[in-house]
Parts: sequence; structure tokens; C-alpha cells
Amino acid sequence: MNNENRYLTFALGKGRLVDSTMELLEKCGIHCEEVTDKKTRKLIFTNEELKLKFFLAKGPDVPTYVEYGAADIGIVGKDTIMEENRSVYEVLDLGFGKCRMCVCGPESARELLDHHEMIKVASKYPRIARDYFYNRKQQTVDIIKLNGSVELGPIVKLSDVIVDIVETGSTLRENGLTVLEEICPLSARVIVNQVSMQMESERIHKLISDMKENL
Repeated sequence: MNNENRYLTFALGKGRLVDSTMELLEKCGIHCEEVTDKKTRKLIFTNEELKLKFFLAKGPDVPTYVEYGAADIGIVGKDTIMEENRSVYEVLDLGFGKCRMCVCGPESARELLDHHEMIKVASKYPRIARDYFYNRKQQTVDIIKLNGSVELGPIVKLSDVIVDIVETGSTLRENGLTVLEEICPLSARVIVNQVSMQMESERIHKLISDMKENL
């Protein structure tokens, strides 16, 4: 049932993961320079020789494209996979784009967490925040969804704490906030559409093992 003329399509989360992803694919013998060309207006990039297509999408949309089969393979941060909670296979941790999902706030909020008080939590990741507080900590909280600089939450007294990605922690420090609890480590992952995994099993497994070898 292997269709020689079928393209395998990659959805790549826009932003800093793209360059690292393309570097890795180059090591696997997969070239598509246009993907990293900042000036291009193209939406879809093709490698005719290997029958591969690539497109860039906003991070949160990548699991959606993969779940619905518009892309066979997606490369996106673990935070997005957790937040979007789509029916996809997560097959490989690429190990780059490393950071942590944390509960952050002023030092004074630490005891509110320790005593499981009813607190306000601001986050771009309401699902992750809810899962952490309700299921792991059994703490009832009020979750407020923000799209922008969540650090503002505690500063303007919108929330007691925030749930956000922390890389170096310098933005937190500059704003008088600190990491109070770590939820989980994050990095770039490879996800695969469930049907593609069966239909294109050979090509996809080869691709995954090539990527593994070149990490």
C-alpha cells in the first residue's frame, strides 16, 4: 500500500526551533534551504527528490495539522503538545529548545502554594496550569488566561502566581519574581499523525531513526 508518489508533509512550529530542526534534517540528508529563508513569502516548501513537503505554522496549530492529517509529522515544543492535547503520537524528544514549565511569582506567594490556598493563576497555558493544580496538587485555583507578558499578572495584582515557560529566569528576576515550583522539563518533540504512522510506517520509522542517530 506504499504509494511512491505520496509526499510526506512536515509542519514546523515557527520561531527558534526551525533552524535547529533544519540543521538536524540536513544531517539526515534532507535539504530544503528555503525553509529558513526569512525573506520568502512562500507557504509550502518542497523537496521533490525525497518527496517531502514542509510548511511553517504557529506553534499551537502544529498538533492540529498533525491530528487532522494535513501534516504527517510535526515538530513543536512539549508545552504546546501538552496544552493542545491532540490525538497524535509523540515519538521523539529532540533535546533542543530546552526550558521548564514553572509556577512563578513573588517570594511571598510561596506560602500560598504550600498551604494550598485558593489563589489566582495567570497563564498562556490554562490546560497545563489546571492539570497541575487540580490533578497533581489537588489545589483549587482560579485560572486566568493571558496571551501576552504573563509576568505582569502578579505585578498588577491580577494574579498571585503565573504558570509559564522559564529558560534563564532573567525576565522573572528583572520583575521581582522567582520560580516557586517546577511543573516539568520541556524541549522540542516529534509528533506523528496516527493514520500516517500505519500507512507510511516504513518511511516514518526510517526518518525517526535517522533523526535519533544524528541528535
